[in-house]
Amino acid sequence: MSGSIAVVVVSRNRLAQLCQTLPRHLDDPAQPRVVLVDDASTDGTPEAVRRRFPAVEVITLPVPRGAVARNVGLRSVAEPYVAFCDDDAWFEPGSLGRAAALLDGQPRLAVVNPRILVGSDRQVDPVCEEMARSPLPAAPQQPGHPLLSFIACAVVVRRDAALQVGGFCERFQTGAEEKLLGWDLAAAGWQLSYVPELVARHCPPGHDGRPRRRAQTLRNELWTNWLRRSPAGAVRATVRELRGSPLDTVTLRGIAEAAGGAGWVISRRRRCPAIVEQWISLLEEGAG
Repeated sequence: MSGSIAVVVVSRNRLAQLCQTLPRHLDDPAQPRVVLVDDASTDGTPEAVRRRFPAVEVITLPVPRGAVARNVGLRSVAEPYVAFCDDDAWFEPGSLGRAAALLDGQPRLAVVNPRILVGSDRQVDPVCEEMARSPLPAAPQQPGHPLLSFIACAVVVRRDAALQVGGFCERFQTGAEEKLLGWDLAAAGWQLSYVPELVARHCPPGHDGRPRRRAQTLRNELWTNWLRRSPAGAVRATVRELRGSPLDTVTLRGIAEAAGGAGWVISRRRRCPAIVEQWISLLEEGAG
């Protein structure tokens, strides 16, 4: 399997997490190429990683770009498959190789999302539980459960497919950045699958609720719907997002940022095919 898959990790000022997870990538039986995209760290992470893990390729960015820095890693490798991992996530041994085998066997499969176990108690990520209940129809020979989005903290993608649709939207930075890419892949005829037989671990540190992240997530959700949905679908999704958000300054900030990008959204708006719109509506109905 060596030579078919690369692991791309984006990190900023989190050397402690990298020291725990980089060895896991390097020791994986799939023998992946391991690339760290350092998102303008100020704590000496690039130098420390080069010194401690010489087998890891380090790319340093001059300014922070958030989660969309994954695009840099995607373009820097030649391997056909890329596993994106957060700096606190990794694949259990054997899962990367099995993901590559699935992609080898299904040429229209672009995304393989594993079952993600969170924390030391290995609880299944609630989003994975939702994925397992996906009502979407599977294509012939498609493995697992069909998806329209994925969890970017631990996922394997077909490099050419992701590049074909432009990768992650650079304007989004971090927060729900996967959904637009997933919809664009589906619109281009690619398949996305949740395959629970494959397993990844995610051990995030505690945080304070990350209000900035919550505002960006709301903004990006609104942008995604207005960039790709029908007017009626975008209105329904907007109402749904706002009803599900607490009425506080963080929500107001997200709304203001979304409104501030209205001109950009209008200039980039491109409706997804009717079948993808139907699938989005089917997922919304399933969510209640």
